[in-house]
Parts: sequence; C-alpha cells; structure tokens
Amino acid sequence: MDRSHLPRRPGRLALRLAGSGLLIATGAIHLDLYLTGYRTIPTVGWLFLLQVIAAFGLAVAVGLLGSRLAAAAGALLALGTLGGYLLSVWSGLFGFREVRTTAGIVAGVIEVAAFAVLAALTLASGPQHAARGRRVAGVRAGLPAAPAAPAAFAAAGVLSVLSLVLLGVAVAGAGGTSGAAPAGSPSGQVLKTTRIKGVTVLTNARGFTLYWFAPDTPAKSACYAACAAYWPPVLGRQKAGPGVTGTIGTIRRADGTIQATYDGHPLYTYIGDSGPGQATGNNISLNGGLWHEVVASG
Repeated sequence: MDRSHLPRRPGRLALRLAGSGLLIATGAIHLDLYLTGYRTIPTVGWLFLLQVIAAFGLAVAVGLLGSRLAAAAGALLALGTLGGYLLSVWSGLFGFREVRTTAGIVAGVIEVAAFAVLAALTLASGPQHAARGRRVAGVRAGLPAAPAAPAAFAAAGVLSVLSLVLLGVAVAGAGGTSGAAPAGSPSGQVLKTTRIKGVTVLTNARGFTLYWFAPDTPAKSACYAACAAYWPPVLGRQKAGPGVTGTIGTIRRADGTIQATYDGHPLYTYIGDSGPGQATGNNISLNGGLWHEVVASG
C-alpha cells in the first residue's frame, strides 16, 4: 500500500510536544524570576508576567491543539524574549540592565531551541492532499512550481544559528557573577547629596545614587556573586562632602575588600542607573531582599 499521501504525524507530534515543552520551560524560568524579585522592577516586571502568561497559553495551544498559528506565535515570542534579554544585557531595557547569570543563559538557550522547533512546526507540510491540491491549482493556472518550503526552513535555521551566536557574544561580554565584585567608588572619594523626587539622597563622587540592602547588618554584607554584579559595593574608605552629616564607616567583606557604610548601612550603586539623578533601584525586591536609596541624614 502506497503511504506517500499520508501526513507524517509522528514527526509533527514530536515537534508539537517539543515546542510545547520548551515554551513551558521558558515560561517557568520567567515565572520564578518574576516571583523572586523581578515583579518589583518597573515595566520589566509586567513584561515578565505577560511573557509567562503568553508562554503557558501558547504551550497549551501547540501541545494539545496542534495549532500552527500558535506555533508561529510561540516562535515569535521566543525570538522576542531572547531579543529583550540581549538588549537588557547590551544597553539596558526600560532602566534595567542584566548581568550574566546561569538562569539567563539557560533561558536564552531554551528560547533559541524553542524558536527553531516552533519555526519547523509552522513550516512543516500539512496534509499531502492539500499540498497536492495547491499544486494542481497552480498547474491549471499555468504557474510554475515554487518550492518555497526548503528556502523557508533554511532561513529559519540560519536565524536560529545567528540567535545562538548573538547570545554567546552577549553573555561573553556581560558582567559575570563570579570573581571579585566591581568597585562602586575608589577609596578616598567624596560622598555627596542630591535631590530626587523631593528627597535628599546620598550619592557617590560621580553623582550616582547609593543604596542599602535590607538583609545587611552594620557589620556584614549579604550581597555577593550575582547580587554584587547588579549592585556593585562601594569599596574603600569614603569622605563626607558638603551636607553629608551621617556617620561614614567601613566593613570588611568576605573577600577581604573594604566596603563603605553610612549610618551602619553598607553602600552600593545599581547598574540600572545609567546616570546621576536616577534612583531606579529604590524600593525594589531583587537578589534576596528589598533595596532602598540612602536618605541623607540631617
């Protein structure tokens, strides 16, 4: 019996299940990040929540219904999510800048795989009799055969490889989560004050807002590794500038470096602040606790 006219259901089913599973995986990672702090980041938090809802919804549509439209939407969602991650690593997105983390790398790889699988599912041939009908209609109309599918598959493959390369370049050039924490200010710099939204806050010598971390104690910092990549500690002994009347001190970090403190709070900057006069890290819960701008005493 000639079975060449039958659709290749096992192959399409494998693509459906793989695509659905990859969407669930990326949605789960973003849900975990959302619940553990990203929900408090302005704009970015809402985008994470929308990504989670869309990923789970499309996973159901692809896995259970086999919708090719849902597969196409899922491929675009995966590619768009990866693009957002790359932008946040390279230049920041809506005031938030990412650093290299294991979760980010894993999510990026999953998104590339999701795009490749869902693009293949979208482009996979439908029932052979429908394709044969289109060919017959084309012949009757005097149109030449146009084998567009191989070219489309090749384009999707090239885009997948390019996405993976860009991900590798981005994470290679991003700030990492291992090694010594970057310095917030050199030793001997003068701390200043500035007004932000009617509040006088402490800044480093360059005018960047300084923050304190709720889990810290007057003698110990709780911010290391990935946390210190997002929130660079202010290292070295600092001096009080005009209007700075609080108590400036230091603590010794676990790596042996000296971190400045103000009124008993170890000091940090935030990589999401791209310039002086910003306090985008104020009152957000990230990296295990709540962050606050340092309000100047007196």
